[in-house]
Amino acid sequence: MVNNLFISAEIGINHNGDLNIVKSLIDAAVLAGCDAVKFQKRTIDKVYTAEFLDSPRQSPWGTTQRDQKEALEFNKEEYNEIDAYCRTKNIEWFASAWDVDAQKFLRVYNLKYNKVASPVLTNIPLLETVAEEKRYTFIATGMSTWEEIDQAVEIFRKHDCPFELLHCVSIYPMEPKDANLLLIPELRKRYNCPVGYSSHEIGNIATLGAVALGSCSVERHITLDRTMYGSDQASSVEPVELIEFVRDIRLMESALGSGKRELSDKEMVVRKKMRG
Repeated sequence: MVNNLFISAEIGINHNGDLNIVKSLIDAAVLAGCDAVKFQKRTIDKVYTAEFLDSPRQSPWGTTQRDQKEALEFNKEEYNEIDAYCRTKNIEWFASAWDVDAQKFLRVYNLKYNKVASPVLTNIPLLETVAEEKRYTFIATGMSTWEEIDQAVEIFRKHDCPFELLHCVSIYPMEPKDANLLLIPELRKRYNCPVGYSSHEIGNIATLGAVALGSCSVERHITLDRTMYGSDQASSVEPVELIEFVRDIRLMESALGSGKRELSDKEMVVRKKMRG
């Protein structure tokens, strides 16, 4: 069976500002068989207020929110290195921009995909900027009302930009009981578009359920070690788990079959024995 489901490994900010960690995570994604790795890009002074950035936060990089936020952002030179490394490893990369300037920053790389993260689904200027590029865009729907999703879909259709909605529950980490997976067919029915799944769950049961319900893609945060510093580490999978995660997705994908009432050669052998 040909693998059709798109698997992206969300590195996000789990690199802790270290390119060596980035490369190790890219290696892990390649080894596991992921289709792409994903990052997050912010223009710190556009996304956060000066008051917030000056507020206290103890981190490995200093004592303010600014210290922490700036340490997690890569510059042009560093993204050039990420881009080159992904090319050598033959894996796609893309990023979710959190502001218009960040989206424009990413344009120089001519990426195949865009991503709208759940927190910025209502940022209309950003959505317009992304949609006008007409690149295939993953749109996460965590924390969003139907009306907010309606508005986002309208913008992408106005620009004739191909998109895929991602069912997402913004809890980090998420218990499987909170997954509400039946929203996947509901999203597909309401918007008549591809629907994927962005996972922050404990384990992989919900992801496999999403695949069984026809999810077109799966996104999952990855880390070298869940005990590392960072808000997303606890809801991420480590390299060995990522291999198992991708393997189980592919097995579930193959288990779906064609949906047609057909008797395989293997079943015909049993039929002949049991029915004569």
